[in-house]
Amino acid sequence: MTAQAPVLREHGNSYNIFILVLTLFSLAVMVVLLMPLDDDTRQLLTLYDNVICVIFLGDFAMNLAGSRPRRAYLIGQRGWLDLLGSIPSIGVFQLGALLRLARLSRLTRIGKLLGGKNRKALVKDVVQNRGQYATFITILLAGMVLSVASVLVLQLESGDPDANIKTGGDAIWWGVVTITTVGYGDRFPVTFAGRLIGVSVMVAGIGIIGALASILASMLVAPSTPEEPAADAKPAAAAAEPAAAPRADAQATSAIVEELTALRAEIAALRALLPPDPR
Repeated sequence: MTAQAPVLREHGNSYNIFILVLTLFSLAVMVVLLMPLDDDTRQLLTLYDNVICVIFLGDFAMNLAGSRPRRAYLIGQRGWLDLLGSIPSIGVFQLGALLRLARLSRLTRIGKLLGGKNRKALVKDVVQNRGQYATFITILLAGMVLSVASVLVLQLESGDPDANIKTGGDAIWWGVVTITTVGYGDRFPVTFAGRLIGVSVMVAGIGIIGALASILASMLVAPSTPEEPAADAKPAAAAAEPAAAPRADAQATSAIVEELTALRAEIAALRALLPPDPR
């Protein structure tokens, strides 16, 4: 018996791009965490990093469950590095932040996978599955805008004595309220730089909410089907066909009669050219 080839879980290009960008963003968060930050900003960044870890754990579970044998992913595709890079920094796993560099393995694998795609095929896939791409891109963009804006506004506002955004929870609440264009007004930036960030989040929120509404509408509306001929048009066409048939037969008969007449005239002309019979 021949051994079966290993089967790995395959994802669409839109999902791979989503994981690729999220991996790059997570590495950027890891770099920012190495900088000198206040405790509130560091806790907020750690929270976002742990949320990313949960997403990566879900990706690891799907890849592991869809691979046969499972060691083909764990060993052959270095899935064990994906697992190490997805451990949240919670409780006894506080040192899990040291394992974030293992995410470079996921970055390299997906980069090679997308790099081997034909550009024309990739563009065709984007056109055919634009709904999936729009969904992943909108969710990713919303998360990135929310996380970056909340971290920046907390860093800028925390040093002002008149600020009312002083903790990571305040920053997240302000970011959610602003990006959804609700605007309760209980939390707001007071510094000039903070207000500029607020304006940016408002503009981005309008686009994100509009994109989500379009995606939801496309999911709810049934795809259009080719139009069928009207019911009353079918009997008319059926009635026109018998009427056209006699006319076609009459024309064919007339053409045959004309050809026979021409043949008789030619035969008569040939007989006139022949010499008379001596008998």
